[in-house]
Amino acid sequence: MLVLLPPSETKAGGGKGAPLDLDALSFPELNPVRAKLADALVELAADVPASLAALGISARQADEVTRNAHLWTSPTMPALRRYTGVLYDALDIKSFTRAGLAKAHQRLAVTSSLFGVVAATDPIPAYRLSGGNTVPALGTVRGLWKPVLEPVLHDVEGLLVDLRSGTYAAFAKLRSDAVTVRVVTEDANGNRTTVSHFNKAYKGKLAAVLATSRSEPSTVDQLVRVIAKAGLTVERTGDHALELLTD
Repeated sequence: MLVLLPPSETKAGGGKGAPLDLDALSFPELNPVRAKLADALVELAADVPASLAALGISARQADEVTRNAHLWTSPTMPALRRYTGVLYDALDIKSFTRAGLAKAHQRLAVTSSLFGVVAATDPIPAYRLSGGNTVPALGTVRGLWKPVLEPVLHDVEGLLVDLRSGTYAAFAKLRSDAVTVRVVTEDANGNRTTVSHFNKAYKGKLAAVLATSRSEPSTVDQLVRVIAKAGLTVERTGDHALELLTD
């Protein structure tokens, strides 16, 4: 089973790992595009106004440009510790046991504007690049990744669970048997609506359940049982579609 998570705009600083080594990352087929993007961001960082414009950020966020300038030399840390925010707070990787971390490395992956997709413990530096950005001389991030990322994800073995946001889902169309999960809330009349406020938190909780489960679900029904056993309310709404209900 592989669970695809969205990244976060915010990232933890620092790290204790050696500088970025693309050969240390999972999915080595993506390394040519990774190198091209990293080199382009470093070059772009030499022109701060151009970087701010391309990244869609303000002058108050110029430190993000500095991060990009040092992509090849700054320290790294595991991807699930690098990404921060509501989803990753709910995932709470710091609470994982050593065995849980080992399972997470096999089962969790993060879609990334810079790296395409990385496994849970892949060592990455802090950076700034969003899914909707366009890198001068290279084009849109989505356009760069779609041709190379789709074949890689199509070759993933086992159950594929898609928790990506819309922006990052556009990076690659998954196999027809990939399981999609929608977070919904139900009112007193039984009407269900998609909720943005709880979406990230519940996806983080779900990712933690799937990452650390002792069982290895290989079918949608088995996946539903694992989620329900953990205390989350989930319903199957299609052959490969689930709805996760908020409390």
